[in-house]
Amino acid sequence: MRLLIAGGGGFRVPLIFRALVSGRFSGLVTELVLYDVDPGRLDAVTAVLDSMPPGDSSRLPVQATTNLAEALSGTTMVFAAIRPGGTAGRVADETVAQDLGLLGQETTGAGGISYALRTIPHMLHLVRLMRKHCPEAWLINFTNPAGMVTEALVPVLGPRVIGICDSAGGLVQRAAAAARVQLPEGRLDGVGYYGLNHLGWLYRLESGGRDVLPALLADAGALQSFEEGRLFPQPFLAELGMLPNEYLYYYYRLDAARLAMQAMAQTRGESIHRQQQELYPRLASAGPDAYRLWEVARRSREEGYLAEARHDGERRAEEDLAGGGYERVALSAMRALAGGGDTQLVLNTRNTLTPAGQPEAHPPASPTAAAAAPQPAIPGLPADAVVEIPCTVTATGAVPLPQQAPAGAQLELLQRVKEVERLVVRAATTGNRNAALEAFAQHPLVDSPDLAAKLLAGYEQAFPALGKMWEGGRR
Repeated sequence: MRLLIAGGGGFRVPLIFRALVSGRFSGLVTELVLYDVDPGRLDAVTAVLDSMPPGDSSRLPVQATTNLAEALSGTTMVFAAIRPGGTAGRVADETVAQDLGLLGQETTGAGGISYALRTIPHMLHLVRLMRKHCPEAWLINFTNPAGMVTEALVPVLGPRVIGICDSAGGLVQRAAAAARVQLPEGRLDGVGYYGLNHLGWLYRLESGGRDVLPALLADAGALQSFEEGRLFPQPFLAELGMLPNEYLYYYYRLDAARLAMQAMAQTRGESIHRQQQELYPRLASAGPDAYRLWEVARRSREEGYLAEARHDGERRAEEDLAGGGYERVALSAMRALAGGGDTQLVLNTRNTLTPAGQPEAHPPASPTAAAAAPQPAIPGLPADAVVEIPCTVTATGAVPLPQQAPAGAQLELLQRVKEVERLVVRAATTGNRNAALEAFAQHPLVDSPDLAAKLLAGYEQAFPALGKMWEGGRR
């Protein structure tokens, strides 16, 4: 199998390579191609790969290129993790919002909208080239904001695009460990989870046919043993009756998060930008020491994740610092899509019990049945919307597992944010500036037409390409 990583100069690429040369995914890929627009970043990442300790299998051939058409030719699987504007773009995503007194976070709220607006056109360029150079290839999308980006790509690739994020799956695994539940490998039948990317809830966790989540939510000691359980007060979780995804901290504890971020000497984006500006040239010239330097930087970066939500001196759990989240999700999905056996994962895909573009499992009983509207896996959200949900992945794609209807407050928030996401996709795909303005205004973490106008003006100043995107677009 030939695997292409678009964004091959990305900081986390060595995690994927490490998983491909050792452990259960060893031998799955026979050729790895790294594509990036920045040759210096490619040099740095290939230096890390070259200096990595040998794995279980023979050395995996790696090709690095800045030619996208050449990279796509003959490719079976594409992983996409691009960041237009680089880490400097992330800094602007965060600071434009923060300077207006709003939450400064790269994927949630105003920063996430900005990130999506400038990223979706680049991802559409990638998938259109895929249709030309490798029409049968699958795309596994890591590019953030993963839900919005995936929704924009489905009209082009249909079911051959799947979005991934390790946050929801990590919550399931951490909650299961805290509740002392042994989840069967590759199975999520007893797990109830519904949401959008970076906005979801674990509402059921079964063991032996019994839901053990209420007991976990009542156990303050067990909740303190994992990240999401520590983010929120135990009485709040018990009353909620669910475990929120960690990114819901920005909704439930908005003021605390915003004030903590403003009190920091630098934003998360500024910290990462400075780290990478200094690190990448060192990696490229470090020779056999490149992997060690990268590993030290990776652990430092992981320690700073969601720092605004932790008390002074509190450290992340060792298992979180060890690395190995999103690449395991991606490679598990890749193996299933390649015919290596079915698996169940929390993924970003269309909210329909039959994947778009795939034939029904059985012929419909009647013409009326054939014309019936597709059934949503998460009731209350559109069947054609991209959601984050447990899925069964096979060689024909990802099929969501049916979930219960979200409770009133959760459904209202999901519906509102999904409408914002769809406005963002419309703005980015049609050049409709008014849709972008409305997206900012409607987002619950902005909720102001006046602030929306200031945000959009600020992002247009930071990213001149946005202004050009509206030229000729539908206003």
